[in-house]
Amino acid sequence: MSLPRTLSELRQSPFSEQRLRNRRVKDELRENLVPKLRQNSPVFPGIVGYDDTVVPQIVNAILSRHNFILLGLRGQAKSRILRALTSLLDPQMPYVAGCEIHDSPYAPICRRCRDELPSMATRLRSPT
Repeated sequence: MSLPRTLSELRQSPFSEQRLRNRRVKDELRENLVPKLRQNSPVFPGIVGYDDTVVPQIVNAILSRHNFILLGLRGQAKSRILRALTSLLDPQMPYVAGCEIHDSPYAPICRRCRDELPSMATRLRSPT
């Protein structure tokens, strides 16, 4: 799949404005977790010994869009679980090319991006 390079291409791609405008990180995590669960693939590969206790509780929290805190003693895989959560984020997200803060093309907050957006010459890149 080739990535969109202009704002009009972006609006017709899976990164459409309706889909991304109100999508929160919790929604993104949930949307990417559901297919993993349907395929019975491991949610947190490399985490050993918590398949019946901690992992189901984290999965339930993500599915419910809850906030959660990982508490425990040293060596209980808290950091490893947090690093594994990033695998549930989208691999690419659109942003305005050349922007220092990788501003959203739909609702930019920096002045340069707001000034550039109406020109319809916005070039977009997605990080890999």
